[in-house]
Amino acid sequence: MTIGPVQLLMFGFEDAEFKGEIRSELQRLRELDIVRLVDLIVVRKDADGNVDVVHRSDLSVEEAEQVGALAGALIGFGMDGDEGAESGAELGAAAGSDGHVLDDDQAWYIVDAIPNGTAAAVALIEHRWAIPLREAIARGGGVPLADAWIHPRDLVAIGLAAAEQREPAAAGSEFSPSTKEV
Repeated sequence: MTIGPVQLLMFGFEDAEFKGEIRSELQRLRELDIVRLVDLIVVRKDADGNVDVVHRSDLSVEEAEQVGALAGALIGFGMDGDEGAESGAELGAAAGSDGHVLDDDQAWYIVDAIPNGTAAAVALIEHRWAIPLREAIARGGGVPLADAWIHPRDLVAIGLAAAEQREPAAAGSEFSPSTKEV
């Protein structure tokens, strides 16, 4: 089973009533084989604190077991080498035997964390589009050196840091980008 990069997403919603737009967009992306929903837990609390939990996955039970085994093996290897990988794979496969990678206990952590009248979701999204690109890079002899998602708030932070560095120059420093000789 070839697996693309998996991203963990967590979202909170002030309005616990969904209109179907998110589901429609996920369906569109799945049909284009851009993403696959590895697992999803959505928790809604009404104004009285009554809870509704929705669990979804695009994986079959067999695929969930395979993904669980792979994740467990990697975690186990990091903890205890080859022996850890073997036992981690067994535990991971068992965890996926219900067709989900995320455990139902995680839903109750969410329930405790959100106020009445709101909702929250935890999703594992596989980026299917990246599989052929990753394979082409490997065939070309490339190896990963770094991997990160850049969010808009990261770009704002870069701008704020750049502004802080620029302030001394504007306050009469000897170096000023506008007067620098080329």
